[in-house]
Amino acid sequence: MIKQIFGKLPRKPSKSSHNDSNGDGGVHGNSSLNSSPGPNPLNNSKPGSASSKSSSSSRPNNGPLNSHSSSSNKSNQGKKTAPLASQAGLVLTTGVYEALPSFRDVPNTEKQGLFLRKLGMCHVIFDFSDPSKNLKEKDIKRQTLLELVDYISSVSSKFNEVAMQEITRMVAANLFRTFPSPNHDSKTLEMYDAEDEEPAMDPAWPHLQIVYELLLRFVVSPETDAKLAKRYIDHPFVLKLLDLFDSDDQREREYLKTILHRIYGKFMVHRPFIRKAINNIFYRFIFETEKHNGIAELLEILGSIINGFALPLKEEHKLFLVRALIPLHKPKCVSMYHQQLSYCITQFVEKDFKLADTVIRGLLKYWPVTNSSKEVMFLGELEEVLEATQAAEFQRCMVPLFRQIGRCLNSSHFQVAERALFLWNNDHIRNLITQNRTVILPIIFPALERNTRDHWNQAVQSLTLNVRKIFLDADQALFDECLARFQEDEAKEKEMQEKRELIWKRLEDVAASKAVGSEAVPVSRSIPSIAINTSPTPKATAAPWELVDVAFVFNSKSLTSRVASGGVFWISRLGNYNALGYWLSHLVKRTRSPATSCINRSLPSSTTLATPSSM
Repeated sequence: MIKQIFGKLPRKPSKSSHNDSNGDGGVHGNSSLNSSPGPNPLNNSKPGSASSKSSSSSRPNNGPLNSHSSSSNKSNQGKKTAPLASQAGLVLTTGVYEALPSFRDVPNTEKQGLFLRKLGMCHVIFDFSDPSKNLKEKDIKRQTLLELVDYISSVSSKFNEVAMQEITRMVAANLFRTFPSPNHDSKTLEMYDAEDEEPAMDPAWPHLQIVYELLLRFVVSPETDAKLAKRYIDHPFVLKLLDLFDSDDQREREYLKTILHRIYGKFMVHRPFIRKAINNIFYRFIFETEKHNGIAELLEILGSIINGFALPLKEEHKLFLVRALIPLHKPKCVSMYHQQLSYCITQFVEKDFKLADTVIRGLLKYWPVTNSSKEVMFLGELEEVLEATQAAEFQRCMVPLFRQIGRCLNSSHFQVAERALFLWNNDHIRNLITQNRTVILPIIFPALERNTRDHWNQAVQSLTLNVRKIFLDADQALFDECLARFQEDEAKEKEMQEKRELIWKRLEDVAASKAVGSEAVPVSRSIPSIAINTSPTPKATAAPWELVDVAFVFNSKSLTSRVASGGVFWISRLGNYNALGYWLSHLVKRTRSPATSCINRSLPSSTTLATPSSM
């Protein structure tokens, strides 16, 4: 009886039953897109194993019998949807959600109509926030979705436009939603740490997983004509898919990664738009929010896309590297996606070795200052980039590069110093350094010497000695020259330190012995001149402290290697104790009387000064 009723329902004939030689969307010159860059959900997509744990990131409650449709397909909805609307209405007019016959129970001529009716059934969205609600209806929908997946996988004729439209409408109704996450609030952004967050599980995943599987099977199916399907898998549809990458559920992001990858490979007309849309997500993440859950998955897709770029690289792709990929090193949560980012960066350098200088200077621009774990990651990425760098590009950036490496060698964090020393274990990098040792060794020699003498970690000291031996064996004359220069600079530094300590000692002696007086205090010419003037001694009712102003002028002859500057020292007396405080005034240029011009601007108006000539 039911079969007779369904047999009378109108069915629209297929308009695209012919075979299209390009329907599989084969990619020319981008063969890497034929394989998924990550785990393939097709291999582990058993719906029965899906978890239904409750999560705060669940979709909004739309009621058990609310039907949703995608706004992205409004332009495609017309008269041809009327037959399906009447078919779906048979299921929902009575308000009872009942199962339809199986595809095995109807003849082949009726399967197309049954397929559309089952799609109409699956437009209904159930509330998964309450596990005990609508259990029978949820199970019916799940079984219906599984039957639709099997049908799409086994269909032997081309999908017509009506089927394509209804598939995309059903997918949009079930998948496209917003994520009410408090982590997007700018006030809580500073406190958010993605590494500390527990993975969220969408309670609606038992249905969502099967819908994702259905969409994936539809996209990869040879019976899906890309020329027709692009009308329904259009730009708004792709944008809404990209919005879903911000899902807290990693299982959902894995499916999205595979599906978007397949769409990029099959729908060549959408490729520029997809790249631009991903760029916009990166820009917003870098310069606005610094919060997005799907950056790693998007970079994984881009790694496969970059691998398929044709040579020479377009200017568009180079701009993407400079404006999006390199600035992605800036956010604090770079550790969440650094592995995928490093792969993309390395792919660019391997495609065009001339980009090595741009990439290395970009890394130096965003090099971390206080984050040691991030610094270790940068050193690892730097090694991968240098391994693909040619000699000419290496020479352009080696000076600023090894200044930074020298700072890493002297890092008190042993992992940073150790990772920097590991660069010499790479044969290609060691050869580049050896070829340019006349420039590099003078830059990093002081860091190597300090490590061998003072570094607290024994492993770092041992690795440093090995690096010193490499330079010594390569060019002993250059090594001896650098050693002599280092010892000379060290002696000058020691002498300067001794003079500085002597100056401070004499100043403290003068402050202690001549703290009270109305005349300037002459000091030996071997140290800078000192002028002391005090305010009148306060009475008993006055404040129990007295400010003594000391004008301290550097002697330019004693600091031949430095710019002459002026300074002011403040001495305050509290009770029976003399305390010396130091305040360095702003630098002044060499003038006829630099001390007076500097100190007069620094001291209070009540203070009198003795100029150098009066001393």
